[in-house]
Amino acid sequence: MTRSLSLLLVLGSIALAPAQQPGRIFNTVKSKLAAGKQVVGGTVQIPDPDTYCAMAHSGYDFLWIEMQHSPMTYQDVAHMIMACKGAPAMPFIRVPDATEGDIQKAMDIGAVGIIIPMVEDVEKVKNAIKFANYPPIGKRSQGGGQYGALWGDDYRAIANQNLMIVAMIESPAGVKIATEIASIPGVDVVFVASSDLSSFSGLKQGDAKYEAMVDTIREATLKAGKKVAGPLAWKSTRKGYAFYQGPSETSLIKTGAKLSLGDSPLSESKRGVAQMEGSEKH
Repeated sequence: MTRSLSLLLVLGSIALAPAQQPGRIFNTVKSKLAAGKQVVGGTVQIPDPDTYCAMAHSGYDFLWIEMQHSPMTYQDVAHMIMACKGAPAMPFIRVPDATEGDIQKAMDIGAVGIIIPMVEDVEKVKNAIKFANYPPIGKRSQGGGQYGALWGDDYRAIANQNLMIVAMIESPAGVKIATEIASIPGVDVVFVASSDLSSFSGLKQGDAKYEAMVDTIREATLKAGKKVAGPLAWKSTRKGYAFYQGPSETSLIKTGAKLSLGDSPLSESKRGVAQMEGSEKH
């Protein structure tokens, strides 16, 4: 057999081979967004497995596990996620920062979504993508963790396909690079942080300059083919959004108590205006 004929046979066998099928998608948030649906997440701040499970089975698409502004440890969150293995709500973690240690620990305990706070430069997002993804996409090390027990023995082969990265724009500095942030490969969602955008700009929701910043983020994100996120209060009043952060478990308990007592649970004086974070009465 001539060398040329051998080469043709090899090339022919490659052409006839079946195309490699994509791996199993277990992240239902990713599937729902791909299907054009909206998703809503409840916020978790209390390091209690029972409370976590109640939230995870309450109808939310995902849980926004708050590790930037809470004293919860990764061990706390690991126990919470494992206690509710198989729950419908997917675990998304807002990490304290996009460091290698924070990202890899969040992934190892079973997060399928990484929420990156305070994005003001593209390198921060690129670092998160690098440390959250296994090679060849990123540099996540094999390590240990409970991810296999949660998501299956094939986890290593399908982890990258199920991961979601949410980049939060919270300041005018982030707004200025919204197009660059949304265009980064590996970013799935860009979040308009309503209360921090107000805090850092000194502007209120409804102010023309504030709304111009919000529009800039939304338009840049949609143009890049990514999903726009915001507070749940915006769900019925603003178009183009697909991913929403809902209230915390403490807020929901107070709302439920008011309803049970026959009181109005409304805490916002104006429909469609997101409550400022940290303004809740205790």
